[in-house]
Amino acid sequence: MNSQGTGDDGFLLERVAVRRAFGRAATTYDASAELQQRVRGELLERLDLVRIEPAAVLDLGTGTGHAALALKRRYPKSLVVGLDLAESMLREAGRRQTLLRRFRRVCADAAGLPFRTASFDMVFSNLMLQWCDEPDRVFAECRRVLRPGGLLTFASFGPDTLHELRHAWSAADDRVHVSRFIDMHDLGDALLRAGLAEPVMDVERHVMTYAEVRNLMLDLKAIGAHNASAGRPRGLTGKAALARMTAAYEAFRCDGKLPATYEVVYGHAWAPVVDPRRAARGAAGETLVPISQIGRRESAV
Repeated sequence: MNSQGTGDDGFLLERVAVRRAFGRAATTYDASAELQQRVRGELLERLDLVRIEPAAVLDLGTGTGHAALALKRRYPKSLVVGLDLAESMLREAGRRQTLLRRFRRVCADAAGLPFRTASFDMVFSNLMLQWCDEPDRVFAECRRVLRPGGLLTFASFGPDTLHELRHAWSAADDRVHVSRFIDMHDLGDALLRAGLAEPVMDVERHVMTYAEVRNLMLDLKAIGAHNASAGRPRGLTGKAALARMTAAYEAFRCDGKLPATYEVVYGHAWAPVVDPRRAARGAAGETLVPISQIGRRESAV
């Protein structure tokens, strides 16, 4: 990372900053989370296409608890657990509960889940993964806590997300103002590395529109989407830099509105019924060799 924080390390997320930002946004999140609500609805609808009756469901990055409540409504006999990094979000999530639809709340990091191995039949995660630097660690934890045949289903942001804002800030200075988002294919590869099976990935694009760039910035602040990158500016952004960014964003204005593009990556994968890392081992520790790998033996003479 160079002195301005624009190298690859400048995009690393500071977990304390992420937790603080979402904690502060707990009471304002729902009013500005229009896109998050839309994606959550799509992710829930996709569950209609899979046959699963989970006994236990983990809502990873539950936020204010709307997905956890919807999952409890869909699977009323299931144990539903909502996990989030920010305690304030979990307090708001508690207000979503009703007498007949209650779910447990746990404060923890997705990269280090405080659950026993094979605890859940489903892990559901709506727009949380982009706040994790190492999807491999998160997917490995999902794989660990899923029971054989369990489902991981998630939505995250892809690299085209907020490209207008990223371009506009590049005209203002050389600091990191917009997070780096992970490509769909890289997420698919990470699922396989974690030992998850049959990954399915696809992408949708959503465009939100604003009268002024200031309104976009206020929405991002209200949902806790602060710049938590290591290379972010540490002081207040100067008026001159802000004016340059605002002017650069105007180049995207269309039909009187400023667009903000979001590339939404959807994915799901399954915990294999037989762990591929153990499939070649016998019960007593002997190595089992597939028939296709056994060579022809010559007759003795």
